[in-house]
Amino acid sequence: MQDFILKGIALRIPDQCLGPTLIEALKSGRYEHSEAAALERHLQPGDRVLDLGAGAGYLSCLAARIVGGANVTAVEANPDMIAAIRANLDANEATATRLIEGAIVPESHAGDTVRFRRNAAFWAAALAEDGAGPGGRISEVAALRLGPLLAEHRPSVVIMDIEGAEARLADMKWPGHVRLLVMEIHTGRYDGRALKRLFDGLSASDMTYMPWGSRGETLVFQRVG
Repeated sequence: MQDFILKGIALRIPDQCLGPTLIEALKSGRYEHSEAAALERHLQPGDRVLDLGAGAGYLSCLAARIVGGANVTAVEANPDMIAAIRANLDANEATATRLIEGAIVPESHAGDTVRFRRNAAFWAAALAEDGAGPGGRISEVAALRLGPLLAEHRPSVVIMDIEGAEARLADMKWPGHVRLLVMEIHTGRYDGRALKRLFDGLSASDMTYMPWGSRGETLVFQRVG
């Protein structure tokens, strides 16, 4: 295990889930820096947060510090990280945060599981169908359809870092209780046409690009009207 501290949040991560580039990002504070900045700018007391692709639990811990752990639900597909996320939540006063294991899939997905590639560095793990790259181990993990998750937890803020799978959700209808979406897009895993579909789909749900908090591939979308 290795220990890191980002913005006062203590993270402990298994050695087998790290790599040199990831370690450097964690030590330098670059890890999820843009997403953290967007949350600090936009998150408000009273928000309910759904963190999709929780990674090491960092953004869930940060959100819990602002809105309280009981108002945060973290979702992660990588079986190698579940115990670490739970421990990190508990160590950062987010014991009340709910942790769900599984991968986000579109409503059209057939079956209760989906193939997931567990790469050496946890931040590169992804659905096997979404270009996670060679190597790694393929596992069958629970398939979680986003619509029912949103209906059950009714978040006002959604954090999404699902390593390319966001392109598969372009046509979904976002419910009115979601006022803000902080999304890391992965343009290396899909083309400009898929990116346009993603923007068009969000626009159809009255979600518009918000420049304040957006940076590089970290995008903030806000409900209008």
